[in-house]
Amino acid sequence: MALGPARRMFQRVAVQAIPTMLGIIALNFVLLNLMPGDAADAIAGASGSATVETMAALRRTLGLDQSLLTRFINYVINVASLNLGTSSNYGTPVIQVIMERLPNTLLLMLSAFVIAVTCGIVLGWIMAAFANRWPDRLLTTIVLLFYSAPGFWIGLMAIVLFSARLGWLPSGGNETIGVGLRGLAMVRDRAAHLVLPAFALATFFIAIYARLTRAAMLDVLRQDFMRAATAKGLHPLVLQFRHALRNALIPVTTVAGLHLANLLSGAVVVETVFNWSGLGRLTMDSLVARDFNVLLGILLLSCIVVIVTNVIIDWIVMWLDPRIEM
Repeated sequence: MALGPARRMFQRVAVQAIPTMLGIIALNFVLLNLMPGDAADAIAGASGSATVETMAALRRTLGLDQSLLTRFINYVINVASLNLGTSSNYGTPVIQVIMERLPNTLLLMLSAFVIAVTCGIVLGWIMAAFANRWPDRLLTTIVLLFYSAPGFWIGLMAIVLFSARLGWLPSGGNETIGVGLRGLAMVRDRAAHLVLPAFALATFFIAIYARLTRAAMLDVLRQDFMRAATAKGLHPLVLQFRHALRNALIPVTTVAGLHLANLLSGAVVVETVFNWSGLGRLTMDSLVARDFNVLLGILLLSCIVVIVTNVIIDWIVMWLDPRIEM
């Protein structure tokens, strides 16, 4: 990949990223503040009761007595100085609250992403290799089930089967509490807790990538250069992997990058089902507590993840097909 296209790609990202992030910050700020209730109402509800004077003092302390425009300007200035504010629910800086939960969510998202891409590509390749035969029909039925069933239902059924009935895997949490495992035992314990939520989060995307890989593979196999490669007497595995699969991965890679942000939204449900301590549960808790600073921080982080992911996907697509210039 030449340095020129790479430089142009980064320049384009730099030009587009700043106004995009400002627009997302403004939209999220306005929409969240249009919700009924605020942090003062949530705190008063948790305490049982509060007087009018107490509520007014609490709103002054939290800065909620200012106008919406003033609060937005102050928030943008704070974000520009890498200050996301203080959580009204936890009483600590937002960046600290997010960073405590971020590793668990990244572990869940990346595990689900790897499972989805790997299984989706393998299943799609098998479906294309046995197109219109019984393996293709069987896998198509399984993929349709993954696509149709919601993630929380798959998660609940996985808990019933593998935890309640078979007892193979834990039903929730990040690790076994009160055991104090170290080293390899700790890794095995956390991996066991990760299997079910990662699979539940990945099933929908497995279906998408499998169908997309199958369609792309069949389209590539009908191209003229594939007929020419077959006429040259190349081994079928060389045809399948070096020529067909590599070209079929271009649309799969692009779509997979776009879906990476959707994994964060899916993690909200999956983390709730499996009691997984990550950004998904933090989002739900902050929504109930009207902790808008934390919610804005999570949404800003999601925006950054999408932008960085698109850059990485552009690099991968350019590597798969050097003819493409971004």
